[in-house]
Amino acid sequence: MTETEQPIGKASLRRYFFTGILITAPVGLTIYLSWLFITWIDNLVTPHLASWMNPNNLFPFAIPGVGLLVVLVGLTVIGALMAGFLGRWFTKVIEAVLIRVPVIKTLYTVIKQVLQTALTDQSKAFKDPVLVEFPRKDSWVVAFATARDCHSIDKALKEKMIGVFVPTTPNLTSGYLIFVPEAQVRPANISSEEALKLIISAGLVT
Repeated sequence: MTETEQPIGKASLRRYFFTGILITAPVGLTIYLSWLFITWIDNLVTPHLASWMNPNNLFPFAIPGVGLLVVLVGLTVIGALMAGFLGRWFTKVIEAVLIRVPVIKTLYTVIKQVLQTALTDQSKAFKDPVLVEFPRKDSWVVAFATARDCHSIDKALKEKMIGVFVPTTPNLTSGYLIFVPEAQVRPANISSEEALKLIISAGLVT
């Protein structure tokens, strides 16, 4: 062994090990979660396909993604049909029926408004990261301003309020909707993508 050659110590092995985790874990988890999602859709859809429509009946093995492909094609076809005059008329008829049922009316209206807000190109969902004190004073969290024009809330509290969604970590689908005085809401000065990464990673990725 020459003077420049050094034996691989425990510190180097530990560093190599954690480097391997950092490289492979994101890829592996992404592939695994994608596989779970595709399998879940397949299990929901493929059992209801006619035998002549199911390519799994033509091969001795299951083809992953068939159910997902059927869902994507089906939604696209439905969207194309509903974009025409007859489609819009049919939608109005269905809505007229649904809004006459008390509980169904509320559920349908909320779901429709949430989806329209989240899926439209002009949607501002998760695009306005802010900082607010939560759950106590001097404790700050990254949140998203979701409602800046809450006239009924402003009137009730006699102050300009902002609706803020405080997501939980790492699950963004749950959280708290709080109304905070505008003066107490500070811009986060980071992009929405950076805010989402910060929340999902529990602060590990900044």
